[in-house]
Amino acid sequence: MSPGDARRALSALRARINSAGPALLENGLPIAPTVLDRAGALRTARAQHHLPFHAGPAPEQLSVVQAWGWLLGPDGRVLVLLEPDTGAACLPGGTPEPPDRGNPLVTLRREVREEAAAEFGEPLFLGHLTDPDEPYARLRYAAPLIRLGPPPVDPATGRTHLRVLATPEQALELFDWGPPAAGQLAAVHQARAQLGIPRAARQPLTELPDATDLTIS
Repeated sequence: MSPGDARRALSALRARINSAGPALLENGLPIAPTVLDRAGALRTARAQHHLPFHAGPAPEQLSVVQAWGWLLGPDGRVLVLLEPDTGAACLPGGTPEPPDRGNPLVTLRREVREEAAAEFGEPLFLGHLTDPDEPYARLRYAAPLIRLGPPPVDPATGRTHLRVLATPEQALELFDWGPPAAGQLAAVHQARAQLGIPRAARQPLTELPDATDLTIS
């Protein structure tokens, strides 16, 4: 594929994911770039994480190596973080550290503050992912997003993530989680309904403010 055709194909894909209508291009580049264009989302290969999802507690023999959260705003969209240099997308969360004392919710709250300056309400446990090659568990939660402060510098990477709101379906299009993601998405919507949060209408991604406090609720 020629470089021009590749740019046009990527622009069309980003426009479809973003639900922003037709992509107007000049020399294969958008004339009105969105946050996905500015971040270079989908420009580099996405990391594959086709891990089975289990809607239940992790077996005790598995070590918990990750706690991530689907943080739902009042309109049903979720907080997604974009790497500023590659556009790679992820949910807020991270790996346990000794001060967390083995409590995954402590890990989640700490990581969410460090990565996104975000606070969330009472969480619901969704389930866990397993790795066929390693005795690990990766936990998933859903919770209402209640507050955002100014975007912080992530102490783990020294970078500041771009923060966007996306529908859960749009979020999955930015990841490469494969067929097992369908079960996790169903669990997210079940938790969303339990929390009394409406299903999000498909709409363009919203980049959150850079330098001001944003109260979600």
